[in-house]
Amino acid sequence: MVTCSRRINYRYRHLMLNMVSLLPHCKKDNKVESRSSKGATLNELIELRGCSSALFFECRKHQDLYLWMARCPNGPSVKFLVNAVHTMEELKLTGNHLKGSRPLLTFSSNFEKDAHWKLLKEMIIQIFGTPKEHRKSKPYHDHVFVFSIADDHIWFRNYQISVPHNESDKMVRGGLDKMTLVEVGPRFCLNPIKIFAGSFGGPTLYENPFYVSPNQIRALEKRQKAGKYAKKVKAKTRRKMHELSNPLEPDEFADMWRE
Repeated sequence: MVTCSRRINYRYRHLMLNMVSLLPHCKKDNKVESRSSKGATLNELIELRGCSSALFFECRKHQDLYLWMARCPNGPSVKFLVNAVHTMEELKLTGNHLKGSRPLLTFSSNFEKDAHWKLLKEMIIQIFGTPKEHRKSKPYHDHVFVFSIADDHIWFRNYQISVPHNESDKMVRGGLDKMTLVEVGPRFCLNPIKIFAGSFGGPTLYENPFYVSPNQIRALEKRQKAGKYAKKVKAKTRRKMHELSNPLEPDEFADMWRE
């Protein structure tokens, strides 16, 4: 099931709709209020829709997007901060694949490095992989989902598998030398925050030690701007003190032309 929180802005809503169009096995639901009790509400909705996993796009302060990936009803679940969002409408790339076709999932080798990356890989496979013989899916593959880790972030790309269709250029089965990849979109980056044992909550299995919230970044920028103003005030005060401690000598020719 794919859904989002209320008061989500248009860019993040378009990203959610892009993901709905890429996953033929997903079900879209109404918006959910982003409150502390959202976990129970979402678990109930997922059970009513007969789903086993969920993608929940949660928007905070109309500018920060968080993505919840959850297996329901017993967990685990992951909370990500979504950065570098580029929707299909923004990119206007030349790639194009059929709607409803099954994607190939590829992962970079460093997903096998740590236990939490292995858990995330397994969750991504179960959520983004289309079930075999699903009624809304096509029985062939013509695009690839690429998940790669760089700087402890998961980067997502979607490519069309392009093969020549001319009679002279037709390729033999299994021949990969003439295949090319053309990017379709969308693009986004996932920064893992926490992994929970339950669905949308529960005991914390992993916490990212390098995560800095957007609120802290904005507060630091405000303090830096406030520091510039404080420097100006101090400079004016120093100038006044200097003028008081070093008064100008009276000019003997100051009143010469007043008569």
